[in-house]
Amino acid sequence: MRIGSLLVDGVQRFGVVVDDHLDLLTESADVFAVAAADDPSGALTGRRLPWDPAAELAVPVPVATIRDFITFEQHTLGSLRSVTGAGEIPEDWYAAPAFYFTNPHAAIGSGATVPMPPGCEVFDFELEVAVVIGRAGYNLSLDEAFDHVAGFTILNDWSARDLQGREMRVGLGPAKGKDTVTTLGPVMVTVDELAGHEVDGRFDLGMEVFVNDTRIGGDTLANMAWTFAELISYASRGTWVRPGDVLGSGTCGGGCLAELWGWRGERQPPPLRIGDTVTMTVDGIGTIHNTVVAGPPLHPVPAATRGASRRSG
Repeated sequence: MRIGSLLVDGVQRFGVVVDDHLDLLTESADVFAVAAADDPSGALTGRRLPWDPAAELAVPVPVATIRDFITFEQHTLGSLRSVTGAGEIPEDWYAAPAFYFTNPHAAIGSGATVPMPPGCEVFDFELEVAVVIGRAGYNLSLDEAFDHVAGFTILNDWSARDLQGREMRVGLGPAKGKDTVTTLGPVMVTVDELAGHEVDGRFDLGMEVFVNDTRIGGDTLANMAWTFAELISYASRGTWVRPGDVLGSGTCGGGCLAELWGWRGERQPPPLRIGDTVTMTVDGIGTIHNTVVAGPPLHPVPAATRGASRRSG
């Protein structure tokens, strides 16, 4: 099953995508219950809308949280060289799958425009696949974790590299370098749709990214260092994952500019500019596309007053 979403009279509505149309769900339907059902007909309104992947789409499912992992070794080394100047992957990366939380309110669909983040001069994309949680679970074991999957979607983790680099030197990880926009789409495909691509717990799906029709790079999703079951188990360690939680695979090898800059020692291809269109395709899921536009103004925040802590008490 393929779940998608459109804005209908200004209201986001969900449905089942079949060929070139969207079979609309009732407004009260639980999207994740529908995705888990063998037959969605009981939740359908009977209304059918045109579905055009080239048009602007909404985020395919209700989003609760977004965790973004970093699980591709090639990308990790190249991007670390570019963003932090590190010459090798730290041993702690191999010990456990690292992730950060990003902003669920900034999720957009395929075809939506992407405003340049305020103050950013080095803008980048990141090609990923995300798993979406469909059923709540707490402290899940590896054997339990995959039973909580609703499906998969493409994720573009847009990145303001200049802002990100400054933030990560503070030691708290990315914040404003990442949280202005994340693309999800074009649909969420249920697990059965990808059954023929599964190999030893991983999914052999070809992934490619283009800027203005020029291919930048690509990989296979099978090169993840951890499986999605392992990511879910780790994310749920000592806490809950709930329906609508999105877990990104991390950027695939060759899936962003920063990695290429790290290997080449120069910013070639150049950072994204206003008017650039980024297109990402993943086998079995589909294609997303977004165009960069001018962003909102930068409202300066003053620097801290040095030595202020010595005046306390």
